[in-house]
Amino acid sequence: MSQSNATRAAEITIREATVEDLGEIVRQRRCMFRDMGFEEAASLDAMEATSAPFIKTGLQSGSYRGWLVEIDGRVVAGGGLLILSHPSSPRDPNPQRAWILNMYTEPEYRGRGLAKAVVETSIGWCREKGFAWVSLHASEAGRHLYEKLGFRPTSELRLSLK
Repeated sequence: MSQSNATRAAEITIREATVEDLGEIVRQRRCMFRDMGFEEAASLDAMEATSAPFIKTGLQSGSYRGWLVEIDGRVVAGGGLLILSHPSSPRDPNPQRAWILNMYTEPEYRGRGLAKAVVETSIGWCREKGFAWVSLHASEAGRHLYEKLGFRPTSELRLSLK
């Protein structure tokens, strides 16, 4: 007996982002910041204008890795990983650091484990490449997920210059 479209399970795919996905990545980044309370259109526009070429260059060079979640062919979530040059330390001789960023899930698809799957994919990629750790900045909405996955606060401090 075949299932109707209404009753069959959705097909979920996580795929690596390409340069052709730049528009979707930038759109998700804007939505992420909007959901965190940044509502001024001019600021969001400026962020898009400077983020798009940065992410494009990163996708081309490999310094930005992204993963998108598709359900039945529609992109509904995603996240990225930024690989930064960084001086090594006695704890880690790798002259690079990995940062998870741009985590976003469409509101109607939240609570289904899609963000967790993207973070786990990012972590797996980092492990495969030999990174000692991966960092991120968490929104209040995402903090619980990251803590459940083992992320812990560090001793990083920040001084606002504006």
